[in-house]
Amino acid sequence: MAVTDRARRLTETAALAAADKLAQDVVAIDVSERLPLTDAFVIASAPNERQVQAVVDSVEEKLRDLDAKPVRREGTQEARWVLLDFADIVVHVFHTEEREFYGLERLWKDCPAVPLPAEVYGPPSDQSAAGE
Repeated sequence: MAVTDRARRLTETAALAAADKLAQDVVAIDVSERLPLTDAFVIASAPNERQVQAVVDSVEEKLRDLDAKPVRREGTQEARWVLLDFADIVVHVFHTEEREFYGLERLWKDCPAVPLPAEVYGPPSDQSAAGE
């Protein structure tokens, strides 16, 4: 079973919302074959609790526009690892240190990546503009 169209749309929207708030290393993983509870994980990180919360708020707002509301939220008080469970997808927003420690990408390394829009990764760097 692969990621459903709805889950793919939610994944892309969540990733773009995270990137819009300058989340770092945004990735999406297709866990549908291994985890019957959800189709995909979106993983992002931020260097401090305030920015973690800004990313979380942005993701919730953008997914609300698609009629998706989290069925469960965890970690918002501490803003070190916030989990937003939207049933079709689960969004993990980490403080950078927690992301390195828990290593979700390592745990799910056998699962395929979900392609994300190029905008998630920011504008391409222009080497010629740097004076090379």
